[in-house]
Amino acid sequence: MELPEQVPGAEASQFRLLGTRRFLPFFLTQFFGAFNDNVFRNALVVSVTFGASAAVNAGLVSNIAQALFILPFFLFSALAGQVADKYEKSLLIRRTRLAEVVLMFGGAVALYLGHVPTLLAVIFLMGILATMFGPLKYSLMPQHLRQSELVGGNALVDAGTFIAILIGTIAGGVLSPTSDASRAAADAVGAGHINLAAVVIVIVALMTYAFSRLIPRAEATDPGLKLDFNPFTALGNVVKFAARTRAIFNSILGISWFWLVGALILAQLPAYAKEVLGGDKTVYTLLLASFSIGTALGSLACERLSGHKVEIGLVPLGSIGMTVCLLNLWFAHPEAHPAAAGTVSWTAFLANGGWKVTTNCALIGVFGGLFIVPLYALILQRSAESHRARIIACNNIINAGFMVIAAVLAIVWLDVLKRSIPQLFILAAVLNAAVAIYIYSLVPEFLMRFLSWVLVNIMYRIRVRGLENIPEHGPALIVSNHVSFMDALVIGGSVRRPVRFVMDHNIFRIPVMGFIFRTARAIPIAPAREDPAALKQAFDQIDAELADGEIVCIFPEGKLTRDGEMNEFKTGVEKILDRRPVPVIPMALRGLWGSFFSRRNGKPAMTQLPRRFRSRLEVVVTAPVHGDGASATGLQKIVAGLRGEWQ
Repeated sequence: MELPEQVPGAEASQFRLLGTRRFLPFFLTQFFGAFNDNVFRNALVVSVTFGASAAVNAGLVSNIAQALFILPFFLFSALAGQVADKYEKSLLIRRTRLAEVVLMFGGAVALYLGHVPTLLAVIFLMGILATMFGPLKYSLMPQHLRQSELVGGNALVDAGTFIAILIGTIAGGVLSPTSDASRAAADAVGAGHINLAAVVIVIVALMTYAFSRLIPRAEATDPGLKLDFNPFTALGNVVKFAARTRAIFNSILGISWFWLVGALILAQLPAYAKEVLGGDKTVYTLLLASFSIGTALGSLACERLSGHKVEIGLVPLGSIGMTVCLLNLWFAHPEAHPAAAGTVSWTAFLANGGWKVTTNCALIGVFGGLFIVPLYALILQRSAESHRARIIACNNIINAGFMVIAAVLAIVWLDVLKRSIPQLFILAAVLNAAVAIYIYSLVPEFLMRFLSWVLVNIMYRIRVRGLENIPEHGPALIVSNHVSFMDALVIGGSVRRPVRFVMDHNIFRIPVMGFIFRTARAIPIAPAREDPAALKQAFDQIDAELADGEIVCIFPEGKLTRDGEMNEFKTGVEKILDRRPVPVIPMALRGLWGSFFSRRNGKPAMTQLPRRFRSRLEVVVTAPVHGDGASATGLQKIVAGLRGEWQ
């Protein structure tokens, strides 16, 4: 599918995507698909728990249903990823939704008859459809969305999924034939024998299929792929490919960890609401709604906080927030509710201080959304198009494995070690902090981006123009004017790709910024008169980074401006291009002169308190210049033209 041209203001809001054919039918398809899955699954659990005979072990059936739904993710995810890469995706989506229609007719009959073995068989087949749809869902988006829309698109999909799960879970309980609401509604229309859940799942399945027919084509990305039907060898191959890019594989592990923590919390919510908080089922629904809505809000907030780009600096913010809120759950209600005290409704619960627990559940969801949306977007952005669906399949397999680990951990903690649910939340918080520290030590880029994002967004309001001129892949050399000690952080926080900066060796001595630049693998450089060996090493390292396909940024002036005017560009940029003539991207920083981190009137930076925070500045990028024949003088003229009169 060919994307329409970018129009001014098109990136103003992610919600604009809901008005486009390239996104809305797909969004509605996945939303109602997730809704239907949860209506059926919860209707089964409620029907068996409250409507089956005493001979049926409701708890066993519920656990078997959960296991049967997850099992296909282990067996068929690798094959699903191959199929999604090999064939046209919109056709595959239509076929899975058509299969869902047939399956929901069978599920409706099974719900009406209350036949447990058939219901469990339907759950297993639903798991297969969900397994096939997962790689299609995420690998289709980069083919229909611009790079600047990936974060917003992922945010809408993740937010919609959590809202659909919430509404579907509630509807499944309300519409099950054993609920008072369902019986009252059926009696009101003179259809007391009708199972409303059965009717709803069929209608929604038909709607979902209708929406899927409106999804535009998304061509096969690897049509020559030979399918491997062996689940074990196929799994090994997709894991090996995903592991080639460390950032992608660690993002998969980060997402899987979120699902482990999420499964750990959600599985305990019913017992937590009843046994610890002393609430009835409305309290459980309140907590579930808080978590789901919070996750949706956190997901939607990502686009605004990240400025339409993949901002992995939000990931540490999300993990820190999740850890703090998990600890707060214990402090909010550390002891079990006395059995003799009776149960309370959600209104009484909130009136008696329950808002603290509710707020923490919501904030765990908010920070969880900030945590996973950038990781999903990073995987889609950095994965090869020909293997993207298989990488998503690898993610789904590992997600499922981590959720199984969550179930085992809860069983050991609660049933074997006889610990309490609030103590389990403390364990989750400690483990979350430990895993976060481990991941950020492996991929320091996450923490570096977080620190630079915090510093830059506290100090400035940044407008970026021409960011699309920076290639998504391949080597390039950025040249920019040099105004302040924050220049590299501003550029690094604005460009979507990791940037290797060439920095004066003295800046590495500045607290915080020195840590950030060392972590970001910045290249220290010194003048020839100070350290000729360091200068040669810097040029060698620059060439090596460009040879590896990285983006390198230099400040050809070689020093900060002392009067706001640009200094002469040094010929070092020409030496770099003589060795490797990569595309050169001129960039101008506007509005930083006179800021706290610049040299005002020749004075050292940071000798006075800042005049104001959140000052306005611009980053302006123009089309690349071919490396062959590019000169320092010519590049300086381009950058000066971009900067204009605004220093």
